[in-house]
Amino acid sequence: MENILTITNLSKKYKGNDKYAVKDLCFEVKEGELFAFLGPNGAGKSTTIKCITGALPFSEGNVSICGFDLHDNPISAKKNIGYVPDNHFLYETMTASEYINFMADIYGVGLNDRKIRSEKYLELFDLTDVVNKPVGGYSHGMKQKICIIGALIHNPKLWILDEPLTGLDPKSAYNLKELMKEHCKEGNSVLFSSHIIEVVEKLCDRVAIIDKGKLIVSGSMDEIRASNTDNSLEEFFMSVTDASVSGGEKLDEKFGIDEFSE
Repeated sequence: MENILTITNLSKKYKGNDKYAVKDLCFEVKEGELFAFLGPNGAGKSTTIKCITGALPFSEGNVSICGFDLHDNPISAKKNIGYVPDNHFLYETMTASEYINFMADIYGVGLNDRKIRSEKYLELFDLTDVVNKPVGGYSHGMKQKICIIGALIHNPKLWILDEPLTGLDPKSAYNLKELMKEHCKEGNSVLFSSHIIEVVEKLCDRVAIIDKGKLIVSGSMDEIRASNTDNSLEEFFMSVTDASVSGGEKLDEKFGIDEFSE
């Protein structure tokens, strides 16, 4: 399987701050892979995601999406991304229909494809009856669902979601998880961050854990289960983040996964 996303030595400093928010981050997301990005609050997850999408410039390193370098060929790289941010941003005077068509225009989606996709997703998320109302009057969860539709309208190779389940009702959360699995089965990839470890454990092929801006581990769920006698991602997450904070025993010696960062 080829890499859809390749991150090499990604580092980010914010202006006026000598400390790195993210330092020497390296990992890949492969074709057809559902990949989770975990970490405590302030670990650098959202910073990393914003760098990958081009929403933030990064200080050092490289990001490649479907073979396109984000620095050298940003338009081609971004055409392959669908992004659902942690805080949805919408033009609130637009109706949902206008917003979806606006996103489809940006990505050059044909009229037939946009009609089929928008109708499918609007029905799935119970938004068909409000599609011609301004999104400024929508609830938080409804706005989140419109962001999801806007990010999927061009059927991106890499679908990136930052805490996507926040504010969704149980039915919508279930449908979103099913969409993520369906997207990967079609040969695309999904990268998402979440604090809901039980969802990650059931849903994902591989997971990366970041703490204090550094990658602690990246591995498949099978590798993590094999290295963890408690057989729980939650217990594993607590163990590796606690070890990272304490600076104690070497993580690769403790858990025996080859992909631990130094």
